[in-house]
Order: sequence, then C-alpha cells, then structure tokens
Amino acid sequence: MKGQALHIIFLATALLLIDLYALSGLGGISKKWKFLKTRKFRMWYWIVSILLIAGLIFVVFVKMGMMVRLAFVVLFFITFLFKICYLPFILIDDIRRAAVSLKGRNKKTELGTETQIPKMNSIPRSEFLMKAGILAGAVPLAAIKVTMKSGLYDYQVRKVPLYFPNLPKKFDGIKIGQISDIHSGSFYNKKAVLGGVEMLMREKADVIFFTGDLVNMLSSEVKDYLDIFAKVKAPLGVYSTLGNHDYGDYSTWPNAAAKQKNFHEIVGAHKTMGYDLLMNEHRRLKVDGEEIGILGIENWGELSRFPKYGRMDLAVKDTDDLPVKLLLSHDPSHWRAQVLPEYPQIDAMFSGHTHGMQMGVRTEHFQWSPVEYIYNEWAGHYQQGHQQLYVNVGYGFLGIAGRVGILPEITIFELKAGAAPVLKKA
Repeated sequence: MKGQALHIIFLATALLLIDLYALSGLGGISKKWKFLKTRKFRMWYWIVSILLIAGLIFVVFVKMGMMVRLAFVVLFFITFLFKICYLPFILIDDIRRAAVSLKGRNKKTELGTETQIPKMNSIPRSEFLMKAGILAGAVPLAAIKVTMKSGLYDYQVRKVPLYFPNLPKKFDGIKIGQISDIHSGSFYNKKAVLGGVEMLMREKADVIFFTGDLVNMLSSEVKDYLDIFAKVKAPLGVYSTLGNHDYGDYSTWPNAAAKQKNFHEIVGAHKTMGYDLLMNEHRRLKVDGEEIGILGIENWGELSRFPKYGRMDLAVKDTDDLPVKLLLSHDPSHWRAQVLPEYPQIDAMFSGHTHGMQMGVRTEHFQWSPVEYIYNEWAGHYQQGHQQLYVNVGYGFLGIAGRVGILPEITIFELKAGAAPVLKKA
C-alpha cells in the first residue's frame, strides 16, 4: 500500500505540472482570445483539472456507480491526450524564445556596454506555434473517435513459454489457453465474438483457463452468448474462476434473495458452458499418471473497493504433494499482497481484471498505460524468485466502448521443464 501511495503522489504531481505548463501556453494562442489570460479562466481551468485528477484516483479506490467512473475516465483521457500533444509546441516555442533572447544578449555584449541598445521586452509566444499545438491536440482525438471501436474485437494471440524446474515430464510441452474479462453485457457483435473463440480453438490448447468477469452486473447479460462460449473446449478441461463483477455488487437489488439468485445464475452459466468453476478449491490435472495442481479462488483484490471473497487456505488444502501448482485468481494485486508473502508453494498465477485500462501502448518490448500507476502488475508476464504471474488484458471491454493500443487478448502458454529465465523485475 505504501508503494501505491507513492505512485499516486507521483502521478498527481506529474499531472499538475503538465497542467501548469499547458496553461502557460494557452495565453499565447491569440490576442483576440483575451479571456484565456483572465483570472476567471485560470480558476476554472484548475478546478476542472483538479477534479479530473481526483476523480481518476477515486474511481480506483472508492466504490461508485459505473457511469460515474466511466465519465471521469473518459473526460480525463480526452483532456490528458490533448495536453500531451499540445505540450511539445509550447516547449518548441520556449526554446525559440530562449534562443532569441540569448542572441540579443550576445549582440549587446559584442557592441560594447557604451552602445545603447533598446531594452528587449519579454518575447511573446508565437501565435502560429500555439495554434499548431491546438490542432495537433485535436488530431489524435479525432483519430481515436474513428479507430477506437475497431480495436474492440481485434483479438491478439500472445504466446508465452512458462518454465518450471519441477514440471513432470508428461506435462513438458502442454499448451494452456487463457481468456479473461469477457464482460458479455458490453458486446454488440456476436459474429466478432465468435471469431475470437474460433481463434482460441485453432490454437488447440490442452487446457483452457477463464479468469473471471463473465458479466458486467447481471446474469441475463450472458444468455445470448452461452452458445458461443460453450464452444470453448479442451481435452484436459476448461477451468474458470469468478471476478469482481460476477457477484452483483455493482447493482441495486430489491432484496438479498434477488442478488443471491443472480449469483447462482452466474455460477450456473459456467456449468452450462462446460467450465469447471473453482471456488476456493483445486483440481488434480493428470497426464499418464503424473499430476499438477489447478487452484482457483473467488475474487480477492487488495484495493478496498474490490471484494475479498477468496480463501487461499481452502484452495491449497491437500496439495502439498503436487510438484507444480497453478493458481487462477482474477485480480493481479492478489499476487503481491498475499500469494508472494504467504504462499510460496504457488508456482504461477493467472489473472485479468485491469484491461490495461483499454488504452495505452503495448509492443513486444515496451508497454505503458495509466493503469500502471495503480497496479504494479497490469499486463503480461512477471516473475519474482521462482514464482510467476501472467496478467491477461481481457477478451471483452467495459465502460468505454473502445480500445486504443491495448487490444483484446488470447494467451497461449507452453509449459516447459527447466529453470525459468529472469523476465522482468517485479
């Protein structure tokens, strides 16, 4: 939690500095726009900026309605992107002004102090550069509006080797598929959703994991997609767990019985699709007489607004003899908060939850998203000592009907016997 607090302080400070610099350039857009230099405009600029920064922090730590969270995230992202594109033009003009000012001082020195040179007034910002900056900030916003929906169903297959020193020989080369965060209530294109499932099935995984968030809020959301996700099959089984959205905690219910009914229907949906739902329990995966453990717990999130229903003590019970233990746990914060310090017998954990915030940059060797200031582990493969974690950025989407740079993911793991190479410092 201390590390998270430092990240939040750093993020807020950086955003405020960006706002300060952006505001310094707005006054140079045009002499006709005098209101940009008024005290009233500056006051409202800071009020809006501080509210958006505070809102971004609150949506992570405070339980609130989905639409309120969505509004804060969308507004923050739009304004932040505009500022980031605008700032280079302010910097270029500042460098230009500094060069002109330095040139003027050097010229004065060359002529001698006795020569009278008119005193230079402060160099005004270039109106052209400021307007160019405004245009530069507007272009990516327009591009995002056009392209963000195209990323919703642009499923990416990522292949990741997982090394385990104690892996039984019969499991060497076994393929595991993972999808996460289906969020069926957000879908509107069944053909595209089916296309992603067909991509997964073409990989011919021996085992498949689904790591939670089947719906947004209601069990009824998945009814139209049960037939599609029932096509997810694997010779050694499909194992699943629950995410924070699967409990109905984000809806208003007339009574406790209605909420419980919704939850039972979610659990029933896993059974209907043929998934083996693990709720604080484990299964022994057997191949030719050799075994490894598949453990799954209910949602356990470190942040206060996410539920802690998971019981690791129940999941690990009677698993001491298993040479390799693979854990399905929806929220990646669980790994650092509880698994690493308390359960060293867990070899690898599979998570989702973050969605990579559905916006950012992700390439083979680099990734960035605003969500990294909240979660230490938010996308991809991590390792600390002999323990590993993989965070899938999600099959579906939530809130914002779009993905920019962080595309929906289908992960294929190949289990390998041997020492795990150091991939990334956790």
